Amino acid sequence: MKASVIATFFGVLLTCTYAAREATKKTKKAKLYIPQIDCDVKAGKIINPEFIAKCPPGCQDVKYRVYGTDIYASFSSVCSAAIHSGAIDNTGGKILVQKVAGHAGYRGSFSNGVRSLSLPRWRESFLISEGKPRKGVTYPSILEFSSSKSTAVKPEPKKPEQDLKVTKNASMSDIPRKASEQGDTVRKVYQTSPVPMPTTQMATTTPTPTTTTTDPFSTTPKPTTTTPATTRITTDLAAAKPRPGLHRVRDTGSSSVHPAYSSVAAAASTFRGTSTSASNRNILRPNAGIQRQEPVATFRRPAGSPAHLAMETDLWKPGLSFFDTGFASKEELNLKPLEATSQGNPSCKVDLSFLMDGSWSIGKRRFQLQKQFLINVAHALGISNDGPLMGVVQYGDDPSTEFNLKTYTSPKDLRNAIEKIPQKGGLSNVGKALSFVNKNFFSDANGNRGGAPNVVVVMVDGWPTDRVEEASRLARESGINIFFVTIEAAAQNEKQNVIEPNFVDKAVCRTNGFYSITVPSWFSLHKVVQPLVKRVCDIDRLVCSKTCLNSADIGFVIDGSSSVGTGNFRTVLQFVANISKEFEISDTDTRIGAIQYTYEQRLEFSFDKYSTKQDVLSAIKRINYWSGGTSTGAAISYASEQLFTKSKPNKRKIMILITDGRSYDDVRVPALTAHQNGVIAYSIGIAWAAEDELEAIATDPDKEHSFFVDEFDNLYQFVKPLIQNICTEFNSQPRN
Repeated sequence: MKASVIATFFGVLLTCTYAAREATKKTKKAKLYIPQIDCDVKAGKIINPEFIAKCPPGCQDVKYRVYGTDIYASFSSVCSAAIHSGAIDNTGGKILVQKVAGHAGYRGSFSNGVRSLSLPRWRESFLISEGKPRKGVTYPSILEFSSSKSTAVKPEPKKPEQDLKVTKNASMSDIPRKASEQGDTVRKVYQTSPVPMPTTQMATTTPTPTTTTTDPFSTTPKPTTTTPATTRITTDLAAAKPRPGLHRVRDTGSSSVHPAYSSVAAAASTFRGTSTSASNRNILRPNAGIQRQEPVATFRRPAGSPAHLAMETDLWKPGLSFFDTGFASKEELNLKPLEATSQGNPSCKVDLSFLMDGSWSIGKRRFQLQKQFLINVAHALGISNDGPLMGVVQYGDDPSTEFNLKTYTSPKDLRNAIEKIPQKGGLSNVGKALSFVNKNFFSDANGNRGGAPNVVVVMVDGWPTDRVEEASRLARESGINIFFVTIEAAAQNEKQNVIEPNFVDKAVCRTNGFYSITVPSWFSLHKVVQPLVKRVCDIDRLVCSKTCLNSADIGFVIDGSSSVGTGNFRTVLQFVANISKEFEISDTDTRIGAIQYTYEQRLEFSFDKYSTKQDVLSAIKRINYWSGGTSTGAAISYASEQLFTKSKPNKRKIMILITDGRSYDDVRVPALTAHQNGVIAYSIGIAWAAEDELEAIATDPDKEHSFFVDEFDNLYQFVKPLIQNICTEFNSQPRN
């Protein structure tokens, strides 16, 4: 009896277990798949009217043709069109494609490094957006092709996205696993440790991630390995001691470290496998009173491994996405260069200098990311003789030119040159680098083209270790447009260590945000390639470019003698105001000064008195008529001494003298002295002015620098010719 009861019990138990398993199988959701397509797949070859697909890296190539802008002809490469539209970049990604009716015409354009072509008409079109499914739409896991010979499609499982959030008391199981979306190239699963609080210890045993990597320089896959590994996290911020006199240090391990920082490297090596809060990284800078503990790789390969960079993981920073930390995807850290486009971009004709941060603070790993960023920018710009040209200056303690504007004229050549740049080391002396560029880089011998705007893009890790305001001001006054790309700017508790607060606003051409880009992490630097390229190529907004209207010190020398009269004197002042209106007036652009003379001379206002156009026009209106004799020669000498000796060295000195009669003294000697001192003189004669004196006052050729009119009321006729002559002369002169 007892045995039968036990047998019955186990029978019921087995039956229930089996039923539960069957029910679980039925409730399991079927796996969703996202098909992967090749770069050369055209939308017209796919039958499905709407689908989501995954594009591989490297589709930004001229051999993959694209037709249209925003709306594309179905004869176009799907993935290359996706890059053109901005839905993805050259690293690939998921896209949503919707078929629409054909159009009567497709407009070509250059966007995101892809040149699309024009097409008169085509029977079918398609739209592209980011690969997010629309509600209520079922997407195919296998695409249907119109030809059986079409390229095979590799399905890839679509995994639900999860937000990776780490709380103070999170355990290992609280943090989800996330795989790289690299497809067959790299598949990694990381199991992370929670971010520890100060003075805590934590020991865990986790399996080392199973990886299948493809060497960027080899097509042979490396074998997978699975070995247990123990990670111990020990953080004691209270024991951290500041080390004065050292710069910010990041990486150790495979990176070569300057001898001056060998002790720091030895100390950092004890923290391998350690993860700490972003605010607690060891940052050692001159005059820094604190020490930030730097992130160290959780997983490392031997130093010689080409996949070493892809395997190192960095610190979790608050507010960043999973791949903005050291858990970087292969796509972000892939050092395989982009294929260069053979077409330039004539609409973006700029002369560009990149200031690379070569300081020890960024380490070898981030220096490689910086080089890849420059390669991607060169590719997106479309470097060519007819379009943008690019040179590189690296700075540390001292700056040096890696190559100038005329050295390389194609993205491919630039890529090879950038890859070979070694890291200088030292501090981050940005001010010294800007002075170097201003004095040495933009010269005719280095390939400066004169008519192309001069642009400098400054890459800086954290903050500079010297002052930038004065060097930046001089560079701007030379017509250089300065952009700042600041990576991992100073945190709130680090701002006390910044030598020059608000250094970006003091350096850039305008403080409206157009000239500055802030990047939270070196691992997200690739995201600002296109925004930077668009700004650099927006030539109409490069307002610091040196032109005939923003690069002069203009001194008006006004005849206030009795023969002029009060009414005519007001007409002369209106003429002066009309000329001044045409110029871009500020303390770094064109400046205006004025002198009135009779037998004597009076300084109405100097070049540095007013720095806005409105203030200058108001000052001109307030000038009171003097009345007296006409000593023009003495007035020229007075202007040379009181105005033009105080002109800035990089400004063109222009004197515009207005008189209605013959001078009581000699004008030839004072005028010749002014010419020899670099003053460009224009003479405006009215009524009884002597023509021979006007020609003596004017700079040669005098016919282009002297004007005569019979009546005061006709002065307005010379405003446009005078401005035109000033600009023609400016454009014909070599850049100073």
